[in-house]
Amino acid sequence: MTTAPRGPAQQHAYDAGRFTELVESASAADWARPSPVAEWTALDIVKHLVEWSRGFLAGAGIELPPLDVEADPVAAWKQHVADIQAILNDPAGRVLSNPHIGDEPVDEAIDRFYTADVWMHTWDLAKALGREPALGQERCRVALAAMKPVEQMLRDSGQFGAAVPIADGASAQDELMAFIGRDPAWPSTGRTVAND
Repeated sequence: MTTAPRGPAQQHAYDAGRFTELVESASAADWARPSPVAEWTALDIVKHLVEWSRGFLAGAGIELPPLDVEADPVAAWKQHVADIQAILNDPAGRVLSNPHIGDEPVDEAIDRFYTADVWMHTWDLAKALGREPALGQERCRVALAAMKPVEQMLRDSGQFGAAVPIADGASAQDELMAFIGRDPAWPSTGRTVAND
């Protein structure tokens, strides 16, 4: 079943909400757990999402104060989500300028780069917490189809690792994760998070 397209504000509310459920479920000890991202812990995933996006928004003249993710990952993440959601709920015609992407309406830039990152890192955090993530097979198919034509550019950017070999007939989610350099078989206890 295909869901109706969501605008940037709705998509962020949905994806950040699912990520927040994982963040809130983590115990203090869970933050030191390894993740499928080489040399990153569960805490590093949250720090990455908070820190890079706040810097990214400076390109739209938006200065958000730094948050201390290490001191309180749950509180920092929830504040961050509220800050981003407020911008998306009222983009006020702001344009984000970035040397890599040019000029783009701030809500579209957040949707394209940041919200998509939250969605994909949901897989990493779920795995780090011992759960089996479900990103939505159709959404994974669409994302992979969009990435394949620009594969070399993505690899050259350093944002993704080398593709991981995967068996024929793998799910779209496993194909996407393997494409961006994750091992779909990374250890997990197999508990599933909600799907689309």
